[in-house]
Amino acid sequence: MRAFQYANPTTVEDAVALLAAGAGKAVALAGGTDLLSLMKDDVERPERLINLKSIASMRGIERTKDGALRIGALATIDDLLASTEAAAYPALAHAADGIRSPQLRVMGTVGGELLQRPRCWYYRAGFGLLAQRDGRSMVVDGDNRYHAILGTDGPAYFVHASSLAPPLIALGARVKIVGPGGAREAPLREIYRAPKSGGERETTLAAGEVLTEILVPKTAARAATYEVRQHESMDWPLAAAAVALEMDGETVKTARVVLGHVAPTPFDAAGAGAALAGKKLDDAAIAAAGDAAVAGAKPLSGNAYKVQLARVATRRALLRAAGREV
Repeated sequence: MRAFQYANPTTVEDAVALLAAGAGKAVALAGGTDLLSLMKDDVERPERLINLKSIASMRGIERTKDGALRIGALATIDDLLASTEAAAYPALAHAADGIRSPQLRVMGTVGGELLQRPRCWYYRAGFGLLAQRDGRSMVVDGDNRYHAILGTDGPAYFVHASSLAPPLIALGARVKIVGPGGAREAPLREIYRAPKSGGERETTLAAGEVLTEILVPKTAARAATYEVRQHESMDWPLAAAAVALEMDGETVKTARVVLGHVAPTPFDAAGAGAALAGKKLDDAAIAAAGDAAVAGAKPLSGNAYKVQLARVATRRALLRAAGREV
């Protein structure tokens, strides 16, 4: 690992100032479960680490005055699993429970989980987010069995690695971000993007900005998450679906379906939501939503199997939300 400087601020404002002064060479450190691995592999080369773990205001999980769930970005996965307040959001609890590694649960933070870098082996081997050589994609021409099947109109083929982002987006979560220009709030879905060039990252966070908390609105929606893994423990999903359903009796009023691990960003399967609106949540509607979720899929040479996995994940998430899990 390359040598680096270390700073330990105790306020968000001090952390932002240190990051801004670092001119792109300073990086925020939370749990370190992803960043330190990238540094050891010489993929990330920060000159200074800005430790966030001493900032008390970024911790905690509690209800706000309006009934929303506030999750501090430094709350760990274990904190999330132990929280009685978070347990009221089954879709989020399902996703957190799927993170089985004891190390990741104890050290990994919710903010870090949402902002972890892609698990693409080309990126992790030092070939960059877009993994291009001589103007051609190494992913398209190479081993692409775990890469994207949706959202690949641009040059990015990695899949978004977060398990918590799909249910949080389905539930309408917002994030608070503090930067050199002050604090701002944004829908969680808006901080993700598929980079169009080698100089872009996979989030819209500007230099010096820190994600400090996640706000999940109070909701009566029926919600659930379902993930498909090759291994039950210490493995990332091959495909996942999170659903949130606003019901009018037994009829779906509105539906949000967000797929994970199949696109460069958490994928809003709007077609699946449209297929459910105005329908009873019966087998026919669930099957139609599964088909609609993957209607635009463009599998590569080695990952066509993920189309069926995403379809199944959508159906199983809907069955779980309906209380008909099999």
